[in-house]
Order: sequence, then structure tokens, then C-alpha cells
Amino acid sequence: MTGSSSNGTCKAAVKLSRHSRSKSTNNYCSSSSGAESASSGSTANNAGRSSGEEEEKDGGVLFYVNRTGFPIECPIWERMWTHVTKIHPDGKEMVDRIRNAAYLPKPPVPLVPNFKPSMSVPDWLQAIQNYMKLLQYNHTGTQFFEIRKTRPLSGLMETAREMTRESLPIKCLEAVILGIYLTNGLTSVERFPISFKTQFSGNYFHHVVLGVYCNGRYGTVGMSRRADLMDKPLAFRTLSELVFEFEDSYRRYLHTVKKVKIGLYVPHDPHVFQPIEWKHLVLNSSKVGREDMRKDLEKHARDMRMKVEHLQNCSSCGVFPVCSGQYLSKVILKSSTAQSPIKERSRGKSLSPCRRQISPQRRHLHRREKS
Repeated sequence: MTGSSSNGTCKAAVKLSRHSRSKSTNNYCSSSSGAESASSGSTANNAGRSSGEEEEKDGGVLFYVNRTGFPIECPIWERMWTHVTKIHPDGKEMVDRIRNAAYLPKPPVPLVPNFKPSMSVPDWLQAIQNYMKLLQYNHTGTQFFEIRKTRPLSGLMETAREMTRESLPIKCLEAVILGIYLTNGLTSVERFPISFKTQFSGNYFHHVVLGVYCNGRYGTVGMSRRADLMDKPLAFRTLSELVFEFEDSYRRYLHTVKKVKIGLYVPHDPHVFQPIEWKHLVLNSSKVGREDMRKDLEKHARDMRMKVEHLQNCSSCGVFPVCSGQYLSKVILKSSTAQSPIKERSRGKSLSPCRRQISPQRRHLHRREKS
């Protein structure tokens, strides 16, 4: 952009952060010349960087990630509009119409839902899903919030709080983190990630939703371009029924499910310094039959339920303090296949730590008395 419109470009970036509600208050862009030089410098730097550092691909479609936080910096802002010009059907005409408009109405800021004791679990999950729909799905090609899967849960919860402050459109991975944040207070609801890898027209696509389990029923919360690929009601009796429902939905869009990844239950303590287990169970749908998938999914679900029941029984018996969130998270995130090593008992020796070893003098004394 040139002329007066380019001077207002970076000022509009501050508007994107929902009227300066971000923690950061520094004014990154002050002049049009600075914005243009920063944008050109960013383009040159991005050309020499690897694709995984600044940009990612899904289904052969390029999308960027905002890794600099808020307010959105001018290089990120300009890169987003350039990318929108390429991917939008109206292209530059639509971009110029928005950026040169003398007046733009303020977008509505949805209120974060508040849980009430009178609300049931399905009602609360529906309120969370409605809040995500009000935020809308992000079609700009730039992910506003960086989600690193290896980051500790406590850090991801900080990102979720930033989502509620900024009230910007989100994608599926951001919706999972936001769903975990908004359900932390419901200890009766277990949360776990469900990831899908599908193929369509030679390209591979990735999607993730937040699975929920409560009172013997499974469901999901999330965001997607398709209405039947995000939230599912809390009405499925088994985990396999829920996964097969997603497979049927993908089939309606001519997508072939290649892999399904199921994670472990996410702890309810938001201060846990431990990452989320995203793919504890990986199923290759193209090589495994539906009946074998059903058995593996039910075994995984049964193991997770048994672990939670074990922790609840231990806490009720007072074996360990309930407030030890780190201990609970370690037990939940531990692999179900991991077992403690079996000690081999050598002949004539006891494994009990309470029994002492008899000294040589006393052993000799016992022998003389017997003789």
C-alpha cells in the first residue's frame, strides 16, 4: 500500500487487538516508511528461513503463525494482508475496500461464559461451544496465537487467557487449548485430544478436537470449517462410536482418514509444569480394520478410566494429599504400558528392607549352640 492508506496500516493493527486490551502497550509502528522497510526486511528474512520456522502447511495450503504476540507487529500485519490477497476470491479488490474504508464498525466482543451451579455439564459444554462460534473460525491464513505442543500446560493456559482478552478468530488447535482452559473447573469432566490425518485429492490434512468424557458418555468440543467436524454432543457410549462418527463425517466430504491419534487425560490443575500427551494411541486407519480399531480404542478408554478411579480411591483413603496436582498429573500422563522392573530374588536373601542381615559373630554363635 502507498500513500495515506499505508500510514494507517499499522494503526489498524492495534485495532485488531480489540481496542488495546492487550498487556503490551508499546506502539510498534509509528510511520509509513518504517512499516514499509520492516515489511520488506521481513520478506527477505522469511525467504531464507525454513518453512517450519515462520510458516506451516496443511493440505498443501500455506498458513502463517504470529509468533511475536500482541499488539501485532507491522511485518506480521502486512504479511497477513498480502496472503489474504492471494487466497481470497476477490483478492486485491476486497483488501483495498477494507483498508481504504473511512469507517469500519466495531466488531462485537463476546463475553466469556461463566459457569453457574444450576447448569448441567452438557449445558456448560454447549455454552463453551457457542462462545467459540462467536469468536469465529480464522480464515485469514495467519494463526494469531502460537501453540507449541511441547509447551507446559501452565504456559498454554496463559495463551488461553490471552485468547479471551483479544477475542480474535481461532483455528482448531487454539480451540482445544481454549476448551481445556474453560473446563478446568469441572473435575467430573475428563478432557483428551483427538487428532485426525486425512487425505483428499493427493493432499494431507490435519485436524484436532477436544474429546470429553462424563458419566459414561463421550463428546467433543472444537472448531472447524465444517459444522460436523467440530463439536459432538455428549451422547456416545464408547470412544470408538465417537471416532467412527468423525470418520463418517469425513467420508461425506470425500476425505479418507489415514491416522487417528488419541491423547491422555489432561490434568485439571492449570499450574502443572508438564506438556499435554497428544498421541498416546496412534491408529493407522488404512491398515487396521474397524474391529481392531474398536478393540484398541476401548482398551485405551478403559485404561484411562481405571487410572482415574484409582486416583480417586487413593485420595479418598488419604494415601496421598489431594492437593498434590503434580503427583496426579504424573500418574495420569504415565504410559499404561510402563511397568516397574521386577526384582529377581537371589537364593537365601530376602527382599524385605525391614529384615536385618545377621552378623558373622552371631551366626557362628548359633552354630555352636546347635552343635
